[in-house]
Order: sequence, then structure tokens, then C-alpha cells
Amino acid sequence: MTATIEPTIIKERLPSASARLSLAPTGSGPGLLDGAWWPRSRDLLREIPTLTDALDACWGRITHVTVNPAHWPVIPRRVPVTGHTVHVDWFADEQDPNKVILLSCTVGRLDLLVIPPETEPAAAARLMAAATVPGGIRTASGLMADEAMSHDAAEARSREEEWETDGGAASAAGASIGILSSALGKVRMWRQPSPSP
Repeated sequence: MTATIEPTIIKERLPSASARLSLAPTGSGPGLLDGAWWPRSRDLLREIPTLTDALDACWGRITHVTVNPAHWPVIPRRVPVTGHTVHVDWFADEQDPNKVILLSCTVGRLDLLVIPPETEPAAAARLMAAATVPGGIRTASGLMADEAMSHDAAEARSREEEWETDGGAASAAGASIGILSSALGKVRMWRQPSPSP
């Protein structure tokens, strides 16, 4: 996916719903991630104000956001939020594509896993929980890979259970026994001695 850098500031703030956000417990040991954010779209102009509204009061005023352009089609340079403007930067090689970094001049830095907007709610809940483990050592992309493997394994189990429910194993076993019996019958007939004259 290619990103477009948009240098203009949008004068009107777009309406948005509350942020879907999960943070590690305060005072917990440092980890690679400080939490997870599940935006509703890939539109940073709409999503950043929602995120800053949720964080400014409880964490500190967000002044800068950095993203990897892999998952964001348009990257604005500045985003108007409540009471100020947030500067947005992007790093293609240096930053995990599944992470957003938030900077506050007064408090410091938050690294958040970005859960894709199209993620199923159950998977998003698992990812949010995994990203808030105190002292977690999994990267954002590592957590996404774990979830993808877990999803693939669950789908395989579901297909196998469906196959079993539909009589797949019994039918396959029955068919194998029938083929084997048929083959043995032919072997027996072939080995029978010919009648003597």
C-alpha cells in the first residue's frame, strides 16, 4: 500500500466515536508495548482526534504521532484535535508497521499496537489483552503473527470438527475398509488353486 502525505490542515474536526483503547496498568514493569488501539478506520484525520481525546486527560497532551505508512493510505502532516494540533510523522523502515508511537512533551512516549479496523471483536479483545501484559516482550508484529497463527489453527480445527460431524472419518474409514475388503477378495480368488482334472 502506498501512502499519500497530506500537508494541509483540515479546519473542521470530523465527528468521531470514543476510542477503543487498552493500556497497561499504571506502574507496571516496562514492556515493548504500552497497550493497544483499535481504530474504526484507516483515516488518521478521523482517528487521531478520538485517540487524543481519550489520552490527553488521563495521560498527558499528545503533541506528536508516528506511524509506519504500510497500513495508512493518507498521512496528514498535522491533525487538529481538541485545543491544539498534533504533528504526524512516518517511518517506513524504522517503525513496526503494526505500531503507533505517541509523544507528549510532559509525560514521554506510548507505544501502542494498532489492531486493524476490520479485526473481529474476539480477536481484537485477545490482542488488546496481550498488548497490555506488564513487562511484555512481544512486538506489535509478533502479536499480530501470533493471532494469525491462532486464527488459522482455529479454522483448521473447525473444518476438522465439521468433517467429523458430517461423518467424514467414519465414511472415510468405511470406504477404506470396503476398498480393502474388495482388494482382499480379489487376492483370495487369484490364489485359489485351480480344480484338478
